[in-house]
Amino acid sequence: MIKALIIDDEVNAQSLLEKTLNRYFPNKFWIVDKCSSVDSGVLAIKRYEPELVFLDIQMPEKNGFELFRHFDVVNFEVIFTTAYNQFAIKAIKRSALDYLLKPINSLELADAIKRFEAKTDGNSAQKKLSLLLENLNVNDQNVSKIAFPTVEGFELIHANQILYCRAESNYCCIKKIDGITKTASKTLKYVEEILPGNSFQRIHKSYVINLNYVTRYHKANKEVELTNGERLPVSFRKEEEFINAILQSH
Repeated sequence: MIKALIIDDEVNAQSLLEKTLNRYFPNKFWIVDKCSSVDSGVLAIKRYEPELVFLDIQMPEKNGFELFRHFDVVNFEVIFTTAYNQFAIKAIKRSALDYLLKPINSLELADAIKRFEAKTDGNSAQKKLSLLLENLNVNDQNVSKIAFPTVEGFELIHANQILYCRAESNYCCIKKIDGITKTASKTLKYVEEILPGNSFQRIHKSYVINLNYVTRYHKANKEVELTNGERLPVSFRKEEEFINAILQSH
C-alpha cells in the first residue's frame, strides 16, 4: 500500500479526498494522517515518512509552499490541491509537478496517481520542488528554467535557450538555440501557457517563437526569419498580433 498524507485546513475537503481515494483505489492507499496546517503536516511527515503528500496551497497562517522550507531533503512526492490560482498553477506547471483543482475530479485524480506510480527517478521530487520555489520567487519576465515533462521524466531548459516550439500531434518539439530538439509529452497549448508571455508569441497553430531570436519578417510571403536562418509561417489570423508583439519587445 502507498503511504499517503493529506494536508488541508478544510476538514470536509480532507474527508472527501480520503473517501474518493478509498472508493476509486480500494486497498491502494494507507492514509497515515490528515492534517489541518503546515506545521502539523511537517510533524506528520517526519513521523510517518509518507510516499505521497496531498497538499492544499491556500491555508491560513502558512501556505502549502512553505512546507518545503522545513526539509533539507524532500523524499516524498507531492500532489497539490487548490482552488484556482493562476500564478501558483503556472509555477507548479513550470516545475512539472502535479496539481488538482477543487472540487477534485475522480478522473483527474486517477491521472495524477497514474503519473505518481510511473515515476522512477527517486530524486525527481527534490529537483522539481527546488525549481518550484525558484519560480515562485520571480515574476513572469525573470523565469530561468522550466521543467518540460517528457516520456522519460522531465527536461530542464532555460527559457532563453528556446528558439521555437512546434506542435507534433499531442506532443511538442522544443528547438533550442544550440540546434538540439527536445520532445515534451504535452501539447503546444500546454507549453505555450508555461512560457514567459513577454518573450514568446504564437504565430501559427503549429508554432510558438521566441521573439528575441527574430531577425526579420517577410511580409509578402508571411514568414518570420530566425537567427538560425529558419523561416516559419505566420498565419493571417496571427499576423497583426505578432507584429504588435515585435514592436513592443524592441
